[in-house]
Amino acid sequence: MDFEIPADIKAYLGVLDAFIESDIKPLQAKDDNERFFDHRREHARTDWDNQGLPRHDWEDLLKQMRQLADKAGHLRFALPKEYGGKDGSNLAMAVIREHLAAKGLGLFNDLQNETSIVGNMPTVLMFRDFGTPEQKRDFIPGALDGSIITAFGLTEPDHGSDATWMETRAVPETRDGVRGWLINGQKMWNTGMHVATHDLTFARTAGKDGDAIGITCFIVPTSDPGVIIEEYLWTFNMPTDHPRVSFKNVWVPETAILGQPDRGLELAQHFVHENRIRQAASGVGAAQFCIDESVKYAKERKPFGKPLAVNQAIQFPLAEAHTECEMIRNLVYKTAWQMDQMSKPDVARYLSDRVSMCNYRANRLVCQTADLAMQVHGGIGYSRHKQFEHIYRHHRRYRITEGSEEIQIRKVAAHLFGFIGKPKKAAE
Repeated sequence: MDFEIPADIKAYLGVLDAFIESDIKPLQAKDDNERFFDHRREHARTDWDNQGLPRHDWEDLLKQMRQLADKAGHLRFALPKEYGGKDGSNLAMAVIREHLAAKGLGLFNDLQNETSIVGNMPTVLMFRDFGTPEQKRDFIPGALDGSIITAFGLTEPDHGSDATWMETRAVPETRDGVRGWLINGQKMWNTGMHVATHDLTFARTAGKDGDAIGITCFIVPTSDPGVIIEEYLWTFNMPTDHPRVSFKNVWVPETAILGQPDRGLELAQHFVHENRIRQAASGVGAAQFCIDESVKYAKERKPFGKPLAVNQAIQFPLAEAHTECEMIRNLVYKTAWQMDQMSKPDVARYLSDRVSMCNYRANRLVCQTADLAMQVHGGIGYSRHKQFEHIYRHHRRYRITEGSEEIQIRKVAAHLFGFIGKPKKAAE
């Protein structure tokens, strides 16, 4: 067994570091853009008088960053070469995301917006794998250049993890001789709708509550007057772009169906494992940042005439967190590598539990290390002049979103006890 990071991935980390120094850091330092990353960050990013939405200058800065990264050939790294990418592997993406997160907060890899010089672009692959030729032609180029922004409407006010019980309904309706569907319902946490041109809206079209089959995904233009943003939910991590949205008599033609009718949940699950392993890797990186900063501070801070670092009450918690970080990192790398050896269906069948292990443990770890870093740093650690509160506020959401911690553990148990998937040994 070889536990070395492949030479090509290691070399690419150096390329990314050089790009950050030459292109991204100067942009961050320009025109007081540091206000988005220092102690002023939450206020600088949030338009408090406009529903708590992101300020335009903040989103403009992120757009500039993405354009620089795309021009340099980094933004599409994980996409296939046919879309200007580099066919980046799951292992490469895990290593990169951890490496960037371990640097701390910066324009190169912003935690709150999930924006990075190495992008995560699942909708492109969804259109590639599920779209008709016309949908690919109409949506993929725009998704790549940013002119088309697609939100994702799955969760509902009364239904979170239990998507099969959604109450949004679509019924057949023909208008002017064109067959289509009439959609009514509500969605919650419909992220990005303030800038989205379209919303992938999931609605029940057949079957009964609780059935996995019978849910269809529709490409809904957000300009339709029946798409109504009711409110933006203010969250622990501001600004917010998470609204509750109503769909009132929204009609779309049959050509707006993405994927097979009644099999929409296959789309919702399409990129879940890749998202979760990358999220886990970012969590490990952010946790390591918290640990490293705390060790550095403990060596420098000298209360009562001696460094904090000589105290075992400081040493032991950091040593345990460092150990946990190393173990989870290796599980993330191993799982990402295994994903690269399998087809998507096989990943879902054999590795879904491992991805869940990585995800929930990494999400829990980064919250624990951010809290520990605050404690080690004392009053200044609690302040916004350190990054720990920002890291905690961002990563705390992942113990709920993208499949809650309890859902992830349930999946591990389902594999362990043989309720889903093949027996554990078949995957090894």
